[in-house]
Amino acid sequence: MKIRSYQESDCVEITDLFHGSVHSIDNSAYSKEELEAWSPTPPDYGFWKQRLEIKQPFVACENNIIIGFIELEPDGHIDCLYVHKHHQGLGVANGLLQHTLIVAIERGISYLYVEASKVAVPLFKKYGFNLQQSNKVKLRGELLTNYSMSLTLKP
Repeated sequence: MKIRSYQESDCVEITDLFHGSVHSIDNSAYSKEELEAWSPTPPDYGFWKQRLEIKQPFVACENNIIIGFIELEPDGHIDCLYVHKHHQGLGVANGLLQHTLIVAIERGISYLYVEASKVAVPLFKKYGFNLQQSNKVKLRGELLTNYSMSLTLKP
């Protein structure tokens, strides 16, 4: 797996990865209605094009295929961490998060925070993120649960 910076040509592939990843989440964590609110069908490629141009995520690739991505904002916010539905459980999220921690330290970011989904909480806990609170977020008429988590980095 290679991790690189976002390129404009990645937009459609990342958008499809996000949509597929969200809709592959087990229905015991989120209902079908919640998943559809989280990532509507069909995906809004225009929205994602603008978002990705601003966020400039790190992209994990294998054989020139995007298998995951993560967004790190200048203030330490991790806004997205998604892995292709056929590459989950293979260390892609670990690799992306490790890369992000290194980059954050290099950039002088000492505090990271995230609103993690139910399925992402264990990964962030593994890396030392502290659970601060659960949140209810209204999105397209559905009430979704996520969790505020944070980590103070040591250089």
